[in-house]
Amino acid sequence: MTRIVAGSAGGRTLQVPRKGTRPTSDRVREALFSRLEHLGALSRARVLDLYAGSGALGLEAASRGAAFVTLVESTRVAADVCRLNVTTLGFGDTVTVAVERVERFVTRPVVAPWDLVLVDPPYDVPEDELAAMLGQVADALAADAVLVVERSTRSPEPTWPAGLERFDDRTYGETRVWFAQPGHALA
Repeated sequence: MTRIVAGSAGGRTLQVPRKGTRPTSDRVREALFSRLEHLGALSRARVLDLYAGSGALGLEAASRGAAFVTLVESTRVAADVCRLNVTTLGFGDTVTVAVERVERFVTRPVVAPWDLVLVDPPYDVPEDELAAMLGQVADALAADAVLVVERSTRSPEPTWPAGLERFDDRTYGETRVWFAQPGHALA
């Protein structure tokens, strides 16, 4: 069972697609979002959740005070689950769902820079494809934005594009999370 860990929708359960996704565990989301709250990355943030799956990461951000969240998911079934979760949690005014390949979405013009980008690609996404996508995202970040990449501990560290620097990484069981931001490291 996947649920929202904290915030306005804390404890509420989420629907998850029957196959084709790998939801971030509650334990990892709790640790990740505690770190993001410590960094001040959530309050009133514009959040982009790439490879959204059930939408758990973006919906957790909305529950914890993000102003605007976009969930990007390429498969229709998973996008429908995201929409169902948005409606069930009452986040229709805050969260939108884009049914599109991430690689295409990130090439679109940006209305306003993103404050927080959550990237949890399928483990089989090739490293060069991930690096190219991160290069596109880097151009759409606010000056003090935080970018989070979640991968298997067996995956190498992402190749960071020019202008984006890793400032932290954490391991939770079989999951590794990298934190990066434009131009300079956070304390």
